Amino acid sequence: MPLNQSCRFADKTECHWSTAANCMHVYSPRLIMTKQRVLQVSPLHPRNAICVVGTEVFLDIRRSIPRGATSFDIHGTSGVRVYIIYNHDFVKEPMSETRWPLDVDIEITITMDFPSETVNDNKVRISYYGENGNEPIETAWLYLTCVSVSLDTDTNRTGVVESSEADKTKWTWGPDGHGAVLLVNCDRDSLGSGGTDSTHPRVQSYADLQDMSLMLLRTQGPSALFAENKLVLQVPASEADKVRVFHAAGNDSYYQYKPVLGPDKLSYAVDHASRQEITFYVEGLAFPDQDFSGLVSFSVTLLEVSNEGFPDTPIFTDTVVFRVSPWIMTPNTLQPLEVFVCSIESDANPNVDFLSAMRALVRKANCKLTVCPQLENRSDRWIQDELEFGYVEAPHKLFPVVFDSPRNRGLQNFPLRRILGPDFGYLTREPPKSQVSGLDSFGNLDVSPPVTVQGKEYPLGRILIGSSFPRSGGRRMAKVIRDFLYAQAVQPPVEVYSDWLTVGHVDEFLTFVPASDRKGFRLLLGSPRACYQLFEEKQQQGHGDAAQFTGLAGMAIITIDEILANETLRRSNRYAQNCIDWNRKILKQELGLSEEDIIDIPQLFVLKDSYADAFFPNLVNLVVLGTHLGIPKPFGPIVDGQCCLEEKVRSLLEPLGLTCTFINDFFSYFELEGDVHCGTNVLRKPFSFQWWNMIP
Repeated sequence: MPLNQSCRFADKTECHWSTAANCMHVYSPRLIMTKQRVLQVSPLHPRNAICVVGTEVFLDIRRSIPRGATSFDIHGTSGVRVYIIYNHDFVKEPMSETRWPLDVDIEITITMDFPSETVNDNKVRISYYGENGNEPIETAWLYLTCVSVSLDTDTNRTGVVESSEADKTKWTWGPDGHGAVLLVNCDRDSLGSGGTDSTHPRVQSYADLQDMSLMLLRTQGPSALFAENKLVLQVPASEADKVRVFHAAGNDSYYQYKPVLGPDKLSYAVDHASRQEITFYVEGLAFPDQDFSGLVSFSVTLLEVSNEGFPDTPIFTDTVVFRVSPWIMTPNTLQPLEVFVCSIESDANPNVDFLSAMRALVRKANCKLTVCPQLENRSDRWIQDELEFGYVEAPHKLFPVVFDSPRNRGLQNFPLRRILGPDFGYLTREPPKSQVSGLDSFGNLDVSPPVTVQGKEYPLGRILIGSSFPRSGGRRMAKVIRDFLYAQAVQPPVEVYSDWLTVGHVDEFLTFVPASDRKGFRLLLGSPRACYQLFEEKQQQGHGDAAQFTGLAGMAIITIDEILANETLRRSNRYAQNCIDWNRKILKQELGLSEEDIIDIPQLFVLKDSYADAFFPNLVNLVVLGTHLGIPKPFGPIVDGQCCLEEKVRSLLEPLGLTCTFINDFFSYFELEGDVHCGTNVLRKPFSFQWWNMIP
C-alpha cells in the first residue's frame, strides 16, 4: 500500500499507513484483531520469538516501562507488519513524529506474511522517550523468526489435498460446504487376514492405504528452529477410538507405516527431520451412531521448548475436521449389478425351479448372479432377511458395504466369510439375543428413491423401517439398529406400521419400481380393496366359478364366488386394508407423495392368531432389476385363458415401461411365509449424487 493511503474496514473502522511503510494505524472504538499470542517486550532483555505466517501477535510493552518515559515509537523490518490499534475519540494521532503516548489504551499487533530464511532474520524496535527528549531513553528489541505450519486435508472435497481458505475447524454440508471425508476401513484387502482392515492396528497392503484419507503436515521456515522445538499431532480423547492415523517412519513401503494416533494414542511428537511435507493416512474405525456424530478433529501444535526448565509453550495450533462417511442404502430405482440367491436342493421345499427362473431373469437384466450353495447357507434361503447392501463414499474412494442383520440363522456367516473382501466392506449391529425379533431381519428395511417433501429435498431417499403401531407392547426393530440408521443422517428414517403381519416386514405390503415420468418411480402397495374390486368385476362378467390355486398339486381351489362370500376372509382383509391405509397416509406425508404416485396392487391377506399372512403369493414382494420385475406367480383365477391377477398387474405396470416375469415360488418360498423378494438380494450401483452435497 502506498504511503499515507487510507482504507476502510467492513465495520467502517478507518486505517492508514504511517510514514513507516510497514506500520498501520487502526482507528477503532474496540479491539478488532484476534490475538493469537501475547509477547512481553522489555528494554532490559532483548527477546527472540517465533511468529507463524498469517497469525497476529500482541505486544505488551508496558510491563517494563523505563522511568521517565511518556511515549514510544515502533518500527519493524520489511518482513514485519506493525498495527497500532486505538480509539481516535481518546487518542490523537501524532502529526509529525510517530510517537504514541504510554498512558492511554493502545494495542500493538504484529504479523508476518512470509516464512523466514534464517533464524531471527526480522526484528522489531520499540523506542521509549521522555516528555521533552528527542533521543530514546531506552530501546527494546524483539527478534523474530517466522514459520508456516499447516495441517491440510481434502477440505474442498476434490479428491486432492490442497491448501484451503475455508475454516478447517468446521465441517459444513452442501455444494458450497467444506470439510474432509473419512471412510470406515471396513473392507478386507488382504485375504489372508481375519476380520475387517480396521480391526488390525497395522497397514495390510498398499490397497489398504488407498481406503484411507490423506492428511499432510506442511511446514516452512528455518530447519534449525524446528529441530530445537516440537510439533505435536493430537486427537481428542473422546474421538481417539473412532480413528487411527498411520505414518511411515522410514521409506514408503506399506509395512513401514505405524499407528501414531488412535485408541490409546492421543498425541504424537512429529520427527520433522527438515521435511517440508509429512504424510499421514487416516482410517475410520466407527460409523456415526447414537453416541458419535461422525465428526473427528486433529490438531498440530508448535511448541516452543524452554532452555530454562520451564514447560513447553504452545505457539500455534492448526486444526482440521473430518466427517466419517455414512452407510448409504440403495433403492430399487438404481441399476442392479449383482443378484444373490440361495440354492436349496436337499430339502422338503427345494428351490431348483425358482433358481432356474432367476437365472433367466438375471440374464434378461444383464447383471451378475451369485448363488450361495446349501453347504454355506445351511438350508437358510432368506437372504434378504440376512443382509442389506449399501456403500460408503469419500471424494477419493467409494466401495460397497454389506450390513449383516442380527437374525443369525443359517446364513449367519455368509456376509463375513463370502462378501467381505477387497473393496467390499462389512458392518453389523448386535442387540442382546433376548431382544432380537423377526423385525430385526432386513426384509423389514427398505429405502425410497429420492423425494422432495414440502420443499425439503432428500436426494438419497428415506429409509423405511417396519415398526409397531404407535402404542406400547408391539414389536419393533432393535434400538441398536434403529439408532444406527438414524445416525447416518443422509436418509432420515420413516417408521411405518408392519407389526400387523405375522412376519412383520415392510416388504410384505410395499415396494418401489422405476418409472420414466413424474418422480421417477411409483410406490406399490398391496391392496385388498383392489383385489375385491377385481374379483367382483370378474364375478359380474360371469366368471364367478374361476378358481384361485388352479393347477397347484395338493392345493384346494377356491372360486371367486367363494372368496367373495367368505365373511371371515372379508373381515380379515378389511383389517389389513385399514393397516395399509394407515401406512399410506404416513408415506404420502413423509415422502411427499400424491395418489398419482401410488399404484394399488391386488392382494388378499388372511388372519392367523391376530396377525396377517398373504392369502396367495404376495405380488408386491418382488425383485426389481432395472425395468425387469420378478413377481411371485399368484395362481389366480383363470379368465379367458389368463390369470386375472397377472393380467391386472401387467396392465398397471407395463405402461411404465416395465416387464413383468411371474416366477413360481409357491412351494419353495410362499408356503414358508416368504416370496421372491425375501429369497433374493441385489447389489446396486451407488447414487451419482455425493452425500456431502446435501443439507440434512
